[in-house]
Amino acid sequence: MENYRIEHDTMGEVKVPADRYWGAQTQRSLQNFRIGTHKMPGEIIGSFAILKKAAAMANAQLGMIDRDLADLIARVCDEVLAGKLNGNFPLVIYQTGSGTQSNMNVNEVVANRGNEIAGSTVLHPNDHVNKSQSSNDTFPTAMHIAALLTVERKLLPAACRLRDELRRLEEENSEIVKTGRTHLQDATPLTLGQEISGWRSMLDHDIHMVEQSTDGLRELALGGTAVGTGLNAHEDFGRVSAEMITKLTGTNFRTAENKFHSLTSKDALVFAHGALKALAADLLKIANDVRWLASGPRCGIGEINIPENEPGSSIMPGKVNPTQCEALTMVCVQVMGHDTTIGIAASQGNFELNVFMPVLIYDFLESCNLLAEAMDSFRVNCVCGITPNREKIDENMRRSLMLVTALNPHIGYENAAKIAKLAHREGLTLKEAALRLELLTEEEFDQWIVPEKMV
Repeated sequence: MENYRIEHDTMGEVKVPADRYWGAQTQRSLQNFRIGTHKMPGEIIGSFAILKKAAAMANAQLGMIDRDLADLIARVCDEVLAGKLNGNFPLVIYQTGSGTQSNMNVNEVVANRGNEIAGSTVLHPNDHVNKSQSSNDTFPTAMHIAALLTVERKLLPAACRLRDELRRLEEENSEIVKTGRTHLQDATPLTLGQEISGWRSMLDHDIHMVEQSTDGLRELALGGTAVGTGLNAHEDFGRVSAEMITKLTGTNFRTAENKFHSLTSKDALVFAHGALKALAADLLKIANDVRWLASGPRCGIGEINIPENEPGSSIMPGKVNPTQCEALTMVCVQVMGHDTTIGIAASQGNFELNVFMPVLIYDFLESCNLLAEAMDSFRVNCVCGITPNREKIDENMRRSLMLVTALNPHIGYENAAKIAKLAHREGLTLKEAALRLELLTEEEFDQWIVPEKMV
């Protein structure tokens, strides 16, 4: 390290890059945890900036820190939120399981940048920036802030946009009668609009479930300090800091009633991610339906057309694939994998602390971001361009043997089955089979088998 300065912590001196604001503990983490490429998410760094600013304001209000120092901390936190200090938060996910080193990374950067602004050493990373706090209550707090804001500001808007586009398709195709399918076999008719309404309703339900699942994320551990007793913090610090965070974010947060629970349990994140998994499951179903219905173009189902976005094969000229569906389904299975990691990580709270928090929140936030971006991509590059293949829809619907179901009330289930089996066995139409068996007249068949009346 050619250009460096000397920083120190309780273990001694450390060389730190001269052009960075972090200190000794951050540098030690960089050197000791060279594991993978996954960095602490920007959402967590931003959430730390919010909570450090709120903590400084709360401490000043409660008489625990001088107002000018609190203002200086708040000023630097605003720089972090504005992206002015990007490049100063280099730590990986696979570090201490409490996130202590990332908490100290933020403390050191805020203190060193604040001292640069002040022109003298007035801020200490532990005594001032970390006042009334512990990594054990700040990291869980940052997790909840980041998770809730990402769900509300990114995931839910993307889900609503896709839902609204499906509603448009549903309305536009409400009169097109097609064959239904169950067990991958022909079934009774429905309209294309009705089929799409199932997809749209899935998104309605998923949005509602995600919204319902986030209430626990509003509880903040801040004020619990090391083990939940609140040692070294003002008794009102948790409440006041939660009020400050609410004001800073415009989203309602509250101090956790039981800090022992909030430090060691990650149940709120497990519960919220369960709703994300439900969304992923529905999205995977929708994407699979779309690519099956668009399969072909000549030898598949081919009842809908999807946009042709790029060549689909390096060897087969003219081939086009349902790539947006494939991308979305890969995201969905990744989210399901994250759910397993999150559930196992949350189960590992030993005594007063869970020490699997960095990987838990990394996977949670990645699920949110992947789902949001994949839904937007699927909507813009696929769903917006879906159109019905009316000729193919009509051909498939007219050939369906399950239209015979409409005869059940008139000639009974067993007689109707005889017609369907004869038609299938000998390649007849349903009408031809019915007349050969002399189970009804041509006039009765035309009166009773009307697909448009079966939806």
